[in-house]
Amino acid sequence: MAQEKLEVIQESVITNNCPQCFNQDMKLTFYQKHRYSKLFHKVTNEITHQVQCKTCDSFIYPIDWTPDIERIFDYKRKMVTPEKASVKYTGLFYGLILFLIALVAGAVYIFTQGIIEF
Repeated sequence: MAQEKLEVIQESVITNNCPQCFNQDMKLTFYQKHRYSKLFHKVTNEITHQVQCKTCDSFIYPIDWTPDIERIFDYKRKMVTPEKASVKYTGLFYGLILFLIALVAGAVYIFTQGIIEF
C-alpha cells in the first residue's frame, strides 16, 4: 500500500490580521503530495495550502479570509515552484524485473534444450 505524505514546498510569514484574534502573526504553508511505495516514489502535481495563526494556533480557512489575505495568498501562490511530477523506481523494483527476466530466460533455455517436453 502506498503511503502519502505532504512535503513542505514553501513557508511564508504573513503580517495580515488574523480574523479570529486580530494579531499580525500568521504563517502560510504550501505542500506538495508525495506517494511512497516499496516499488516507487511518485511526486504528484497536487499542491495544497494552509494558513495558520501563530498566536491563537487556529487554522484560517478560505471562507474567513479577508481581501488582504486573498491578495497575499494569490501573490505567494504564483511564487511557489513545486517539484516536477515524476516517478522514481526503487531497487526492489529493478531487482524484481531482473528476477523475472532471468526466470523467463531460464524457461526458454530449458524448453530449447529439450530437457522438459510437453
